[in-house]
Amino acid sequence: MGLGDVPSWLRPYRVLSTGEKFRAELARIVSEKPERIVIDEFTSVVDRQIAKVGAHAFAKAWRRTSGKAVLLSCHYDIVEWLQPDWVFDTATGKLSRRCLQRPPIELEIRQTGWEWWEYFAPHHYLKLPHMIAATCYVGFVNGEPVAHLAVSTRSRNEARACRLVVMPEWQGAGVGLRFLNAVCDLWRRGENRYERPMPVLFHTSHPGLAAALRRQPKWCQVSTKLYGANKVRCAKSLAQSAERRGKKKTAMSGYGGHFRAVQGFRYMGDTSCE
Repeated sequence: MGLGDVPSWLRPYRVLSTGEKFRAELARIVSEKPERIVIDEFTSVVDRQIAKVGAHAFAKAWRRTSGKAVLLSCHYDIVEWLQPDWVFDTATGKLSRRCLQRPPIELEIRQTGWEWWEYFAPHHYLKLPHMIAATCYVGFVNGEPVAHLAVSTRSRNEARACRLVVMPEWQGAGVGLRFLNAVCDLWRRGENRYERPMPVLFHTSHPGLAAALRRQPKWCQVSTKLYGANKVRCAKSLAQSAERRGKKKTAMSGYGGHFRAVQGFRYMGDTSCE
């Protein structure tokens, strides 16, 4: 439902913002799949941009179920994004069948440095230094930055994409996946600073994104790792590094051993994964 920020997942429901609570409630409804549901004040408590994308995300997810939903709202701006089967307008008393098409989203992709990262960093689940020798890309909709991705080389013949972030108000509209595909396709065709075609490797812990990539014929899953690095080996490495720097040895627990379901994918374009 567009509530894709990992920090939001880790917070209790009671401390979420009003808009985040609304999206969490929609997610619960979709996961429970009731036969019939009536939702009052649909999108009334969120920003109108979030309302449009959230309405589209809900409609897309709800149509995968067999239930029927009645959405009550005082806003007309979400109707095209919902693409409902029927619309009853209480202002006119008319019931009509609508076959509407969602407004197109024109995404402009610009190659940048790290100057835009400060806008996206609060919505990324890790706090890490910038990737070495990376080329950054930012997606804009009507001049507004909505998506970010950094790409660097993993080897001479392969690239690695990371730092994919989609702004919360655009999560659920499919912008992120199309943006990722477009950038990886540039590298696959050799439109990069190395002027050499490269497949792109991408890792994610996001279950929704991993499922979407598995459905894409242009992506091949190449790895699945459920746990972090060896914790004992990491502790020894930290102790050795401290000793080389002349620091006093202290008890170091090390990192790793925790559950972290990282899944790896490679963008192959029109090439068969086999």
